[in-house]
Amino acid sequence: MAVKEIKYKEQVFKLSYEIVNPSATDVLLVLHGWGSNKEIMKQAFGKEFQTYKHVYLDMPGFGASSNEMILTTKDYAKIVQKFLEILDIKPNIVMGHSFGGKVSTLLNPPTLVLLSSAGVLTEKPWSVKIKIATFKFLKPLGMKKIRELFVAPDAQGMSHEMYETFKNVVDEDFEAEFSKSKSRALCFWGIDDTATPLYTGEKIAGFIEDSKFYPLEGDHFFFLKHAKFIANKIIEDSKG
Repeated sequence: MAVKEIKYKEQVFKLSYEIVNPSATDVLLVLHGWGSNKEIMKQAFGKEFQTYKHVYLDMPGFGASSNEMILTTKDYAKIVQKFLEILDIKPNIVMGHSFGGKVSTLLNPPTLVLLSSAGVLTEKPWSVKIKIATFKFLKPLGMKKIRELFVAPDAQGMSHEMYETFKNVVDEDFEAEFSKSKSRALCFWGIDDTATPLYTGEKIAGFIEDSKFYPLEGDHFFFLKHAKFIANKIIEDSKG
């Protein structure tokens, strides 16, 4: 594991990363999802793509990377781009899971790999709507416990900056960004995914002009069971 300091908007970020197969020429950048880290992505793909240099990055506020700033998805993409420029790395492939899929899309790589990417708004279940309404009603009372009771599981235990960042990105409509993508896209999705349902993947693949869509057995972390299949399809596609 290594750490690189990046300065963005007068803020210093210490970004933790790991490189596998450092002598390889072609580069694969792998970005994790919200609340996750580089380790789970390395666990899945570390033994695949043997002819590629793998770059596994903890994005700001996750894993061993720091964040003391309220960010947007576009901020994350700019920080990752600065990281790549400082390391003098130009990825051939950028792979992103969930929230990392949105960041990956903004990087405009030659080949974009989306693993159950976020970015398409879904209808909130009634239980969530009731929690939101209750939270808004009780918020003026200033009770600290209210936040702990009603924040999403993905947001519990966060710093103020990361909670505000979470609110910025959680219900973000990214359809226009997908539609503008000029990348060659391979979209892999968990059939039983409830966080980013299968139909959202079909929509994203439809938005991106040059794309292929692969539904696979499993939930939001389906890629842990299908890493070899995913890697083989990407390599096959790159040979064209």
